[in-house]
Amino acid sequence: MEILAVCGALPPHRHPQQEVTDAFADVIARGGLDERVLRRLHANAGVEQRHLVLPIGEYGSIESFGQANDLYIKHAVELGATALEDALKAAGLAPSELDVLICASVTGVAIPSLDARIASVLGLRPDIRRVPLMGLGCVAGAAGIARLHDYAVGHPEHVGALVAVELCSLTVQRDDLSVPNLVASGLFGDGASAVVGRGRSRPDEQVGDHGAVEVLASRSRLYPDSERTMGFDVSERGLQIVLDAAVPELVGRYIRGDVDAFLADHGLGRDEVGWWVCHPGGPRVIDALRDALELTDHDLQLTRDSLARIGNLSSASVLHVLQDTLRERPPEPGTYGVLMAMGPGFCSEVVLLRAAGER
Repeated sequence: MEILAVCGALPPHRHPQQEVTDAFADVIARGGLDERVLRRLHANAGVEQRHLVLPIGEYGSIESFGQANDLYIKHAVELGATALEDALKAAGLAPSELDVLICASVTGVAIPSLDARIASVLGLRPDIRRVPLMGLGCVAGAAGIARLHDYAVGHPEHVGALVAVELCSLTVQRDDLSVPNLVASGLFGDGASAVVGRGRSRPDEQVGDHGAVEVLASRSRLYPDSERTMGFDVSERGLQIVLDAAVPELVGRYIRGDVDAFLADHGLGRDEVGWWVCHPGGPRVIDALRDALELTDHDLQLTRDSLARIGNLSSASVLHVLQDTLRERPPEPGTYGVLMAMGPGFCSEVVLLRAAGER
């Protein structure tokens, strides 16, 4: 599959991290809260500013999961539709040319799913194939590209798109004084991204005839006894974050072997990978990736920059890093790249890419 376009979309309300911290400190339950801990966790999140889907003063008025979820549906559809419309325009395609739409999100519940609602907004064909991805969290951006590639292998003449949209701010709990909730309130932001790709319908087509990057292969990995490492608990109060401090340790334990084995199956080693597109899970997770894979700070600079500029957008984040890579550091023709993310399960998804053209 060739990637034709990657476009991110962010809500209009942008705030420095300090403003978000102050606002959250004003609405979180006061009983037992050590505000110094909250401010320390936010200051250490590696985030300088974030985009929020609501005006910052309106979060304190959300009284129920139902109210938060209604806001999620309204704004997720708008933001996701904007990202997809921009990506189709960048690819030079009309909405009617789209054959399949994969939609990833974990920060709310929508039935009909977001893909159906986005299809209605943009006027996609009534026979559009729809694949909603729910529950994958941060890994879904990478997994969505992998599943889109899987589809393109079987339907090389088709055009497909992935939309990832997350409104993490609507899941933060005001009455939860746990460290995971405090960490999440300082780490996650709101945003969306869309990827448009197409199969190679003719065997004689050259990579790069249409897109800048080709997806070659992917690999999924579930790790043992790790279901409580990351995710959400669903309660009457809404989606309550599950976030274990052992995430960086798991990354350090498994990711090197997984990446090396995956690359070896394609006749490659890490030294032959020219560019890395990694999900910005947080400063310690990025450090764990760097150390485990023996990367340089330069290799992961765009990942850190994305975290600082917009926070962790869950499934949409790695797609924003991909967009930044193609725009700010266009890979040398013919070079290999690795796109990867981790998420609930606990799991990882690794995708092998190649830049268009010959070296």
